[in-house]
Amino acid sequence: MRRREVIALLGGAAMWPFAAYGEQASAGKPVIGFLGATTPTSTPQRTAAFVQRLGELGWIDGQTMTIEYRWAQGQTDRAAQIAEEFVRLNVSVIVTSGTPAVVAAKQVTSTIPIVFAVAADPVGNGLVASLSRPGANVTGLSNQSADLAGKRIELLGEVKPGIRAVGVLTNADNPDSMRETSEFAAAAKVIGGDVVVPEIRRAEDIGSAFESFRGRAEALYVVADPLINTSHASIHHLAMEAQLPAIYNAREFAEAGGIVSYGPHLPDLFRRAADHVDKILRGTRPAEIPVEQPTKFELVINLKTARALGLTISSILLARADQVIE
Repeated sequence: MRRREVIALLGGAAMWPFAAYGEQASAGKPVIGFLGATTPTSTPQRTAAFVQRLGELGWIDGQTMTIEYRWAQGQTDRAAQIAEEFVRLNVSVIVTSGTPAVVAAKQVTSTIPIVFAVAADPVGNGLVASLSRPGANVTGLSNQSADLAGKRIELLGEVKPGIRAVGVLTNADNPDSMRETSEFAAAAKVIGGDVVVPEIRRAEDIGSAFESFRGRAEALYVVADPLINTSHASIHHLAMEAQLPAIYNAREFAEAGGIVSYGPHLPDLFRRAADHVDKILRGTRPAEIPVEQPTKFELVINLKTARALGLTISSILLARADQVIE
């Protein structure tokens, strides 16, 4: 499915009238509340992978079930409002991603099953009791993002050897983001590097964050978060203006112009989230569905961006990449 078709599909689904919801509910067909943490156009591959897998399992939107799409646009308070709306609609299951959105949903319902396609440290954040036995009404997939912080700083060092200071874009209001930032800072310290971490709580703070990098940072580490992800276009523009090579957690950002990304294959996690939903719709309690870990990781390098920044990527690093964007 082409990107334009995916966006059209999601945009139309987001406007599905409540009358259609009532028809599905009255017919005894399940309704999935999809709480998108960002926007329908920011990461369409992930949502498409989720919908495709549901179809393979026999769940066809508008036929055997309905998906109600809502988008929080990187705003935690908006995610809470959407979660409350889904409770009023009494959806069969809520699907979301990112710890803030999962917490928002968990705070408003202890009975409707919640499946997170992506979350960092779900046990440490209190989303589940344990990975093997989540307990309560929440289960899903962990992204292990903080665990990869050390690997990412190694990659930055290969992209631009001799880096001594890295600017970090991270949401100060997201505990997961700050945990990953701490892991990254510790890894940087081991190799004698320093980090510059401006306070970001709103999209408007990103511009001033780049001002704080001026003359202090030689590269950029972008911590995944709904607020940060929603602003990825402006981040890329500002990074190029500042001549800062940036590393991201997912291929979409390298495809959009970031120089390198490394992390779990996120569309695969969304695809596997559909398996969790399938089990729940067929009667399995979320408390009995173990939280799963990523099994696919990918390194993507954007050579076009590297050339624009005057950097030469070694043949050794290129050979390790899962995808090289020319």
